[in-house]
Amino acid sequence: MFRLSALPVLRDNLVWLLEGPQGRLVVDPGDAGPVLAALGDPARPTAILVTHHHADHVDGVPGIVERTGARVHAPADPRLRFAYEAVGDGQCFEAAGFRIEVIAVPGHTRSHVAFHVEGHLFCGDTLFSLGCGRLFEGTPAEMQASLARLAALPGDTRVCCGHEYTLANGDFARAVEAENPAREAWLAEARRRLAEGRPSLPSTLAIERAANPFLRLDAPGVQAGLAARGLAHAGIEGFAALRAWKDAF
Repeated sequence: MFRLSALPVLRDNLVWLLEGPQGRLVVDPGDAGPVLAALGDPARPTAILVTHHHADHVDGVPGIVERTGARVHAPADPRLRFAYEAVGDGQCFEAAGFRIEVIAVPGHTRSHVAFHVEGHLFCGDTLFSLGCGRLFEGTPAEMQASLARLAALPGDTRVCCGHEYTLANGDFARAVEAENPAREAWLAEARRRLAEGRPSLPSTLAIERAANPFLRLDAPGVQAGLAARGLAHAGIEGFAALRAWKDAF
């Protein structure tokens, strides 16, 4: 019923295209060219979802709007320099035939949101496969709470991240937690997809809950990895230590 595509743009960004019977969604278009090539018929109902204001997620918006007349839905942020309909936490709305739920996920940026759409989670730079986003504007407590909200969604939810970071994040996850069969199985699948010329994504929340150290701070293996480096390994302090370790990895 739904067709999901991940369009590689720029260096390692992924623009997501979700097509349904009544229309299509474009998520975080950092470059208009590949998106317009994939869209084809410009008259088909189209909506654009923006998770946050960073240029590599929004620079393609004006070109797509000009070609398709798409309506843009984004978090309220004065740094967005185009017309859009502001959306906020807990809001549910319909666009291009899709039912869309908005989840506020501050941490990477203060106004970041995620979109839960028909079993798909478009999470921008908050949750990555086997990782999470850098804390450019938010606090460790905010990011940990944001990740917990996303992790509480159904396990079969497809995780559609903003960047192709899976293998690099896997290297860090191994450094944190030596043994994790679920992680190794997922990395094998990711490598297979990439070898076929496809993105590794989407993941699922079930995979991330089993393999992503940022969602598994209480797991004995993650705690042991932090403790072995003399780092805090519980609560907000443990999460902050894990994120700081990743920043320097």
